[in-house]
Amino acid sequence: MNREKVIFAFFIVLALTLNFGFFLGEIDNPAHHNVFEFFAAIVVSMICTVLKFGDRTHIGALMLATSLVADMQLVVAAIMWGWAVQLSTAGLTPEVMSSVVSLSGGALLANIVSVILLMVETIVVRR
Repeated sequence: MNREKVIFAFFIVLALTLNFGFFLGEIDNPAHHNVFEFFAAIVVSMICTVLKFGDRTHIGALMLATSLVADMQLVVAAIMWGWAVQLSTAGLTPEVMSSVVSLSGGALLANIVSVILLMVETIVVRR
């Protein structure tokens, strides 16, 4: 068993599951979306991005692209959430929360594509 591949796959699947856990719930209800789970999703997504830098294959490039998309959407969502809570006079409105969760959904889709690419790479290597 290749320990490096296990760690790589672990972080990719962990990013997907953390983002999925944050995404579930009523889209505009902040009580259904934990900020610490969101923070963990961002951190793990960035760790995945760093782990993907070493792969020089075409599938590796696609996986890096999906990871960068997920990072970008999660960071933009975090900026929106932080702006609403810290700077906005209206606070965290249902509209802002809906935008944050929607961006997280886009990142979730990118994570799903990344996991599918990981499975494709595993099948190709086996043959």
